[in-house]
Amino acid sequence: MGEKKTGNRVTGGVLLFGLALAAILAAVGYRALDGADTDTDESPAATPLEALEARVAEEPGDAAAWQELGFTRYGRGEFGAAATAYREATALEPDTAVLWSAFGEALVMDSKRDPLPPEALAAFRRAIALDPADPRARYFLAVKRDLDGDHEGAIAAWLDLLEDTPPGAPWEADLARTIEQVATINKLEVTPRLERAQAARAVPASAGAGLTATGAIPGPNAAQLAAASQIPPGEQRQMAEGMVASLEQKLVADPSNLDGWVMLMRSRATLGQPDRARKALSDAVAANPSAATRLRAEAEALGIR
Repeated sequence: MGEKKTGNRVTGGVLLFGLALAAILAAVGYRALDGADTDTDESPAATPLEALEARVAEEPGDAAAWQELGFTRYGRGEFGAAATAYREATALEPDTAVLWSAFGEALVMDSKRDPLPPEALAAFRRAIALDPADPRARYFLAVKRDLDGDHEGAIAAWLDLLEDTPPGAPWEADLARTIEQVATINKLEVTPRLERAQAARAVPASAGAGLTATGAIPGPNAAQLAAASQIPPGEQRQMAEGMVASLEQKLVADPSNLDGWVMLMRSRATLGQPDRARKALSDAVAANPSAATRLRAEAEALGIR
């Protein structure tokens, strides 16, 4: 998400999901594919924008296609077009919370004057009604509190969201920074509460032992993430799709790679493909029945159910 400010208030997102694609590029590219064939003559298995446009034209009843088109348009900074695609997706699958929250976010980013347009607010409320845990809707409904002057309520809601954010999530640093910014602007003491929220997220050793998703998820270091972040957003999506597709193929060849399955689940979720994330979990469990408990715990930590 992008950041908008009006006066002295943070009124829009602060890249809550904005580093997601860069994280996939760096994490999958540098770690999950370590030792992989890096033949530069091989074209990435990405889905170009033109193919997505053709897909929705041929299959206008395919909500997943509209969702991917919306995600791609958003990554290119075409927020109005993204909102149009997400509107189609919500019409086809009105009971899917993530579609409503993505629709609302695109509307926010497309708005030139209103930091939280009524249609966007309605979309976030619909998402929360369907899934009270939806992080994007929770974030923006807290923004609504801030806009209404309830800065303390907004900070409390963001702290609750931070507690529920899996350690290592691409947006956690930006969420914490939002809390600090709003507290500073409004002269509210937040440091002890922020520290408590961070501490509450720590996974107990007994619960998190051996979990990749709640501990050291294979991922980039700061330099690698910075390098990936320099890639234009539209290209990031295509490259990420290609890398994830490549990872998926490698898991077909070597289904015993548990960390690879976790990375695939995380990447599919980040790309806005919850059905594919759930399928990755199902395939991982089928291939590794003895590790089913761990894999389901990993998925739960990533919000995949």
